[in-house]
Amino acid sequence: MNLFTIAPHTPFLPCLVDAVMDGRLLSGWDRAGPFWLSDVTIILPTRRAQDELAEAFARHPAFGGLLPDMRTFGGEVKDEEPFLPPFDTEPDPKPASALRRRLVLSELVAAWAKTEEGREAFSTPPTAAEIFSMAESLGRLIDDLHIEERSAADIRALGAEMALELGNYWQQTLKFLDIALEAWPVMLARLDMADPAALRRRRLDRQAKAAPFLFSDRPVIAAGSTGSIPATARLLKTIAGLLRGAVVLPGLDRTMSPAMLASFTDPDNNPHGHPQYGLAQLLNSFGAELGQVRELCAAEHPRTRLINLALAPTGQTALWPEQRFSPASLDAALDGVSIIRARNEDEEARALALAARDALDSDQCVGIVTPDSNLARRIAAELKRFDIVVDDAAGTPLYHAPAGRLARQLLNLVQNNCAAVDLLALLRNRATTLGLARGAVVALADDIDLGLLRGQRPAPGIAGIRAMLAAHLGGKLKYPARTLSPQRGEEIAVLLARLETALAPLFALMAERALPASALAGALGQAMAAVGPGTPLPGRPEFEAWVADMQGLNGEGHRFAPRGLEDVLAALMTGIEVRHAGLEERRNDIAIWGQLEARLMSPDVLILGALNEDKWPATADPGPWLSRGMRLAAGLEPPERQQGLAAHDFAQAMGNGRIILAYAERVGSSPALASRLIQRLDAFVGEGMAAQLRARGDVWTGQARRLDAVPRVVPARRPAPNPPIGERPRKLSVTEIETLMRSPYDLYAKHVLRLKPLDALGEDPDARERGTIIHAIFARFVFEERDPAAPEALTRLMEIATEEFAGLEAIGERRDIWLRRFATAAEQFLDYERGRSGLVEKRHAEISGRWELKLAEPFAITGQADRVDLLKNGTLEILDFKTGSPPSSASMKAFEAPQLPVEAMMALNAGLKNIQPADTSALTYIKIGLGPDAFKPSAFATADGMSVMAVAEEVFRRVQLHIEHFLFHQTALPARLLPLKGQRFAGAYDHLARVDEWTAVDGEDEA
Repeated sequence: MNLFTIAPHTPFLPCLVDAVMDGRLLSGWDRAGPFWLSDVTIILPTRRAQDELAEAFARHPAFGGLLPDMRTFGGEVKDEEPFLPPFDTEPDPKPASALRRRLVLSELVAAWAKTEEGREAFSTPPTAAEIFSMAESLGRLIDDLHIEERSAADIRALGAEMALELGNYWQQTLKFLDIALEAWPVMLARLDMADPAALRRRRLDRQAKAAPFLFSDRPVIAAGSTGSIPATARLLKTIAGLLRGAVVLPGLDRTMSPAMLASFTDPDNNPHGHPQYGLAQLLNSFGAELGQVRELCAAEHPRTRLINLALAPTGQTALWPEQRFSPASLDAALDGVSIIRARNEDEEARALALAARDALDSDQCVGIVTPDSNLARRIAAELKRFDIVVDDAAGTPLYHAPAGRLARQLLNLVQNNCAAVDLLALLRNRATTLGLARGAVVALADDIDLGLLRGQRPAPGIAGIRAMLAAHLGGKLKYPARTLSPQRGEEIAVLLARLETALAPLFALMAERALPASALAGALGQAMAAVGPGTPLPGRPEFEAWVADMQGLNGEGHRFAPRGLEDVLAALMTGIEVRHAGLEERRNDIAIWGQLEARLMSPDVLILGALNEDKWPATADPGPWLSRGMRLAAGLEPPERQQGLAAHDFAQAMGNGRIILAYAERVGSSPALASRLIQRLDAFVGEGMAAQLRARGDVWTGQARRLDAVPRVVPARRPAPNPPIGERPRKLSVTEIETLMRSPYDLYAKHVLRLKPLDALGEDPDARERGTIIHAIFARFVFEERDPAAPEALTRLMEIATEEFAGLEAIGERRDIWLRRFATAAEQFLDYERGRSGLVEKRHAEISGRWELKLAEPFAITGQADRVDLLKNGTLEILDFKTGSPPSSASMKAFEAPQLPVEAMMALNAGLKNIQPADTSALTYIKIGLGPDAFKPSAFATADGMSVMAVAEEVFRRVQLHIEHFLFHQTALPARLLPLKGQRFAGAYDHLARVDEWTAVDGEDEA
């Protein structure tokens, strides 16, 4: 057998080219003619390696212009068929698409979930998205069976072999698997189809059988494969046994002892996660000894030995004290190695981008390897800062690509019945044109936002938006943020009509009780075509191909109710990637690779990102259908096998001359650990060298932190504008009086700048709105002069409440809950009013007022009092119904709660409509709620036994001083002059005043 290996520290493909060109791999093949190289066949694991090998041949000084015949293992059919002479064999069945299998298996999963065994297996009935996801995982199990050449019989046998060991759940799972694994092949046979994994195995076996006839005595070289697939291992064995066949293994550790090599074939040692496990299994399948494998490029490097020792099996780590390197040898082995320890993923991506840019500036090529697609996108985005466009080999999942994002926005809009946020999100998507100019759609979206949605609550659906538009144009809309002309209204109506037509297929789906996945795809395809006809959109070709595939599977799969469709879409689009094609500005000296693409690459600088535990290597997840022990018992590889491949990729990469390893200490919002591979390296080299490696990486994290930093942070100062006196207000409401005392800046923003806060788009009704409605209910009851003691009082109060809450039909469930809760508040209100009937002469509700003050200049205080009751003793009681908390006792005693005292002064000075001037004997807060303190009066706290009117006069004296000081003089108007302690909400103008910046500097924490 002609077996070779290339050590990790040797660039794989250049070494392979050298060995071909000088004849070491050709077993004496004549190289005299001009076309000899074209007679050589080289088989590689990936197309990227094939492309790089062609470049390596082109760079070789002895290359004459004709490339060898280069192929890939198990690649595209067109690449494999040249292996196969016209043997007398039946044609292969057609491959069954992953999408077809997912849909068909989803029916089986859904049917099982409804059985008694299925109901016991699931704590709650699975959603449609969960069913499709489980179908996908079931498909992966079927692929595992094909790849590792096992069958349903091996799974079925588990029930008998492990009957006493398996719990009830696993027994039920095996019963289902028995059904699914039998039903799927029957269906494939009926359709004359086969799983791609089965076809791939069949092609590899045909290649192995054909190889002696096809190549005869010509050179054929299989390079870079670990033979992790049994069929590939058989092909490698066949090639190694040919006259001029050769197999070149990547990174076999030829220093392993026979005992260590034997341990990799003992499953009881759990060796599956070791980087040499796969190669050891391959040699075992060849029946070859370690000594039969020759080093193709014999140069040695201490780093390869160091990595092999650091990643040794657990039992070998006891020998580390004897195997550690001297300081000089350690420095030589790790020269060119750096470790970036970033605080988070964002910093990791920025640091890696800076390291890559530095290498490119030095005319070095860069390879970035990461299993984390999110980190890859972050790095690509950071590189764009420097006008470096990088090719990410993995692409972007269709679900997250712009086309998938538009599809999700359409689904959300329909599922939420044209909610304001979803409507504006769709209209602001750059791909949305609805057959109009994009600029026109943007302008109309702004008008819909400000003219119809801000501060409003339209009824559901497009009809609700139309009704809002009609109300606006008819002058019936309260306080729109923007006034629309009739012509603009017509243009909006046209836009809404087009949108309604585009959404019609999806709205039709929402009316169905159950629908197939093909119907969802078809409706989405129609809606996408209508929303953005002809608009270039990344991912649109892939989306349209997905729709076509789904339409070709019309009616297949689990039928589901139209709920949670966004998650269903994610499950149905699993595995579809959008490649980054057409990037003419991208460079060819930098790329982002997955682990598979990077296995044989040797760039000048190799960067490994996301070296965090559970990312590299990934979690050993056996899937939902078989436990780890069950997989082993069935003859399948355990999930740790993938960890072994990831460890081998790491060991291979560590042979690169200059390498940067990176991990984050936090992933998302959670702490994260460095990969066990880095932990092993740290443990072997010792704390001193581990710190030195990170010190090298700190260069990049330091630059990353400085990149967006500023040399000196100048905090914002407390704003204190000083507008001309003539621009300051000459009228304030009673609620604005407190604002004047606490934050004059807010009055500047409101009255001088005339800035009105916009309500949040699609804001849900909150306690404030509920309180406004309750105030209106109680006011109407008083307006009607109803007797609280009358038998029909409660009935009438609930009738009023039903009418007032009717405006919340857009949130029907919450409205009904509020209405039911109000029934209790209504009874408490009537009980309270009955208890004080003997004191009250007449009740007045929602009393508007205006009080002209006699100051240096004309000034008015306006407002509306919740309740002013004329008592039988001739005095007044002013009541304030609060759904929130009343002012604190301390603020009342400090004259910092001016509203009710000012209302008392207004009443005394004939400032309240229909209220005869009189003294106020009581200022009372009434808490509205359902707790024990509901409708218990809370008297205004006065200082030192002062009377209510004395307090009112003192408050008014202070109010006059504030008015004269801030509004009648050229005095600055500072923000948060007297902040309200314990305030849990931001003020309307806090963001404008940049409060969070300067309050932190001033040491204030009550914002």
